[in-house]
Amino acid sequence: MIQKKYIWTILAKILSMLKPLLIIVLLCLGMFSSPTLGSGAEDELKKKQEELTRIRKEIDMYDERIKESEQRESRTLELLDNFDRQELLLKKLITSFRDEERKLQQDIEETRKGIADLGEQIMFLKRHYSKYVQSAYKYGRTHDFELLLSSRSINQMYIRAQYLQKFAHQRKSDLTKINRKRDVVESQNLVLRAQLSRQHELITEKSREEDRLQAKMVQRKQLLADIRKNKINYQHELDRRKVAARDIEQIITKLIEEERIRKEREAELARERREPLPGPEISGDAFEARLGKLRWPVVQGRIAAHFGHQQHPVLKTVTQNTGIDISVPPGTDVFAVAPGEVSTIWWLPSFGNLIILNHYNGYRTVYAHLSEIDVREGEKISEGTRIGKSGESLSGPMVHFEVWKYRDKQDPELWLRPQGLTQR
Repeated sequence: MIQKKYIWTILAKILSMLKPLLIIVLLCLGMFSSPTLGSGAEDELKKKQEELTRIRKEIDMYDERIKESEQRESRTLELLDNFDRQELLLKKLITSFRDEERKLQQDIEETRKGIADLGEQIMFLKRHYSKYVQSAYKYGRTHDFELLLSSRSINQMYIRAQYLQKFAHQRKSDLTKINRKRDVVESQNLVLRAQLSRQHELITEKSREEDRLQAKMVQRKQLLADIRKNKINYQHELDRRKVAARDIEQIITKLIEEERIRKEREAELARERREPLPGPEISGDAFEARLGKLRWPVVQGRIAAHFGHQQHPVLKTVTQNTGIDISVPPGTDVFAVAPGEVSTIWWLPSFGNLIILNHYNGYRTVYAHLSEIDVREGEKISEGTRIGKSGESLSGPMVHFEVWKYRDKQDPELWLRPQGLTQR
């Protein structure tokens, strides 16, 4: 009776020791590993680096053009174009730096959390390994020997011997895992130091480009003031605007043709697969049903030039406006007037940076004189999405807005909500 009670006491102790070890095994299954980039992520990183390299080269190219013009003391609209295009590239570069800085900060926080988690796991393993060492010191090999001798049969003795062997192997494995986790902590500390170093470089690089942008904006402002003093530049700008208006028409014609070809291919593919033909594309409420109900591309401002024949404010000649010009402070948010897709992002003399949105069923809107662009080509957007910020033309700070139905120019004021623009 005493012998049985002694055996049960031994088994209870074994089970009490086994429980924490099972927990350890489960923890070790989720052993922390250092992050690695997949092939897709590496390709994306490579593309991003190539894009940044291309942007830097373009910025330097415009720098050379500006320097050449300044050496010739040439204060022309073409020089202003160079400033505008370089300014947009600098803003794009700074935005990339900010995005990378934000992502890097997230990575740093994750790395620090990973190191802290590893530290807790190591402490957990150490505590339970320490308990085993204390138990082994207290009972020694005699405890294991007694457990074997108390077996009721040769088979039970064999099973217990196998168990004790696995138990000893697990303890050895736990010690190995402690050392491995220490190695991972050291490697993660190296990763963290590299991340912090890159963060410091990034902040310095971003600050340098921001200072460069501010200097360019001051130069552009002075150049614009000088150009406005000469009436000849207004006539030149008027000529360039006529050419740019024709260019927009050609761009839209090309987009219509590309859309027609795409739809024909989709229909042909559907017929080959014996599938239903694709229906008409509709983005939210049909654009044609929004006549007189569209939101305005800006919240406040005033119409500086209406659609159609307008008298030029300086030259006093009658010109044809293909949209409306809304006078707003530089840097005003510009919004999509309806749901749609970004068809193209372009640059044209006189109109500067512009975006064309496709609202389907033949309807498109054009937003020009943008100092910043917040969307990408092919991106689907909802009504009220901020697509960029307003810039400044020779005639003053403004946004140029157009509405098209296929190849026909529309009067935007007929489409926009009455009294929808707050006067500034």
